[in-house]
Amino acid sequence: MSSPAWDLSYTQDRELSWLQFDRRVLEEAEAPSVPPVERARFLAIFSSNLDEFFMVRVGGLCDLRLTDPESRDNKGGRTPDQQLGAIFRETEALMRRRDKVYAQLSGELAAYGLRDVPYGELRGEERAFVRRYYRENIRPVLIPQIIDASHPFPHLKNKALYAAALLRDGKHRLLGVVGVPEGIPPVIPLPGAGTFVRTETILLHKLERIFKLYTVEERAAVRVTRSADILYDGYFDREDQRTGMRRLLRKRERLAPVRLELQGRAPGLRAALLERLRLEQAQSFVSDCPLDLGYLHALPAEPGLCYPPHSPAWPEYLRRDVPMWRQIRQRDVLLFYPYHSMDPFLTLLKEAAADPKVVSIQMTVYRLAEKSAVIKHLCAAAENGKAVTVLVELRARFDEQRNITWAGELEEAGCRILYGPPEYKCHAKLCVVTRQERSGFSYITQVGTGNYNERTAGRYTDFCLMSADKTLGEDAAAFFRNLLVGDLRGSYQKLLVAPVSLKPTLLRLIDGEIARGPRGRIILKTNAVTERELIDKLAQASQAGVRVDLIVRGICCLVPGIPGKTDNITVTSIVGRFLEHSRIYSFGQGELRQVYLSSADIMTRNQERRVETACPVESRELRDFLCGYLERILADDAQARRLLPDGSYTPAGGGQASVQSYYLEHPIRLAPTRTPSGSSWLEHLLRRKT
Repeated sequence: MSSPAWDLSYTQDRELSWLQFDRRVLEEAEAPSVPPVERARFLAIFSSNLDEFFMVRVGGLCDLRLTDPESRDNKGGRTPDQQLGAIFRETEALMRRRDKVYAQLSGELAAYGLRDVPYGELRGEERAFVRRYYRENIRPVLIPQIIDASHPFPHLKNKALYAAALLRDGKHRLLGVVGVPEGIPPVIPLPGAGTFVRTETILLHKLERIFKLYTVEERAAVRVTRSADILYDGYFDREDQRTGMRRLLRKRERLAPVRLELQGRAPGLRAALLERLRLEQAQSFVSDCPLDLGYLHALPAEPGLCYPPHSPAWPEYLRRDVPMWRQIRQRDVLLFYPYHSMDPFLTLLKEAAADPKVVSIQMTVYRLAEKSAVIKHLCAAAENGKAVTVLVELRARFDEQRNITWAGELEEAGCRILYGPPEYKCHAKLCVVTRQERSGFSYITQVGTGNYNERTAGRYTDFCLMSADKTLGEDAAAFFRNLLVGDLRGSYQKLLVAPVSLKPTLLRLIDGEIARGPRGRIILKTNAVTERELIDKLAQASQAGVRVDLIVRGICCLVPGIPGKTDNITVTSIVGRFLEHSRIYSFGQGELRQVYLSSADIMTRNQERRVETACPVESRELRDFLCGYLERILADDAQARRLLPDGSYTPAGGGQASVQSYYLEHPIRLAPTRTPSGSSWLEHLLRRKT
């Protein structure tokens, strides 16, 4: 069957749009207004983003090139081979730019005493220290290998660092490889403050001693990136998901390589490795800067080198001396991470675990912190006799093993565990606490735009809505009942749930604004816009005169400003101190405005192939706050960038109106929770008792 004739005049390639996003991250590493250590961290984020892009997206395209080479992307119109060619060319340019940024940053950091010392510049005590460290800590655990007829090419682990050499033995050339041992830190601090040497730097210098029977002709630090595009479809129909996931993770470690990186010019070594790895020349990248920049995250947070410290705060409008469930019964509560602390939600869980009237807690889990208070409170609730049901999504990419561990711990504590349906990941962020009251059951429902991860809640912008609305609670309870019996087709009164009702409702809401014409208004804040049918519907809205503002941190396949097609659409992107992660959908203006918080991006996978939720914000106060927040983002002229019709981004202006800085400097003002006397609940109850 032939593909539909997509209108490509106002869309762009998904993968190239993602690379544009990572370019914006790299621009933060270049920005003189960003403190030096923070710029170094942006450089590390740029690199780790690119690693994941190659593992997932490039890995998938390499597979598609083999299985369906003539297929064409419905936004860019390219075949897999054409997409890969464009990706490799753009990546080469980004690598050159990264090298320049690293060289500049290294000089700036060295001026503050934070210096990566080349081996040849070690002097006196430093050189003696490194020799001793190598002899006592590194050499005993090295596993060097030559590669010839008797020594087959070893498996190079995904993203692991190796020191590689092109060796000569008389008339013969061969390869030598030695890995940076696991357990050895990536950087070794030198005597004195701030200076260090990288472990691969030491290994590269020691190659003559390691391969002492041979002549070292070329050397380089090397790293291989392997595909991580494992297919879950149908896999878990045959066995328990936890067992199946363990098997898949072992399989992922052996997937095909998709990229070779070298630090150092070594053309002969590069050619030999490409031949062994069966990669094309375009899939290899030579860099001047270190291949693994993760160590930059550990640079010391010295005053003046980093952002001023920020600690998420307990919201001013909530009381610490009143139980959370009582405050939520008075009014819907909104937490705005990372400006607010996650503690009020954790307090709710802790109270629920001990409350004799609570009969059940039901919750979804996608990503959690390494040390999770959420798990602690859920286990305590189960041990206290509550019926605790937790949907643990084992397919949260790169967190699979951690989630396997959490599932086992929850199960051991007495929680009922279920996993996402075999054909759909569960990405929803939903929790419902059920209490037995004299008049029947009551509910506290929490709906989030981000994960229940205390660590990322201090670094990502997300929203956590907690409500005592009975209808919403009944919807949430029904959601878990349906998942327990494998029913994804359940109907709900307020919750929108993908893959059934979310996308059709969004299409209907856009149609409602189209009917209003120039009086229509749409604002969507999301991490990505790639869903073709929704893109076309937004273009239709633009053509009807509707003002459409998209706030998209990452990929945006819709191109604004195309005459007659998308000229009423703007696209704004912010890459700032905090990761803009929240999803907000806003339709209409004034009293008729409808606002939703959601876990779902405007992507086909989120709308059609995942379990996601969106929840209407019905409190006028909270709706007004969220609308003001969206308008403040659109007015940002310090960090925001605008997408142009040619697919490039330009700064929104040279001003000082940074939305993130605003909320750091201005505590969020919402009406405080009240008691009849204006005093604490405890005092009020004591007076009644007296």
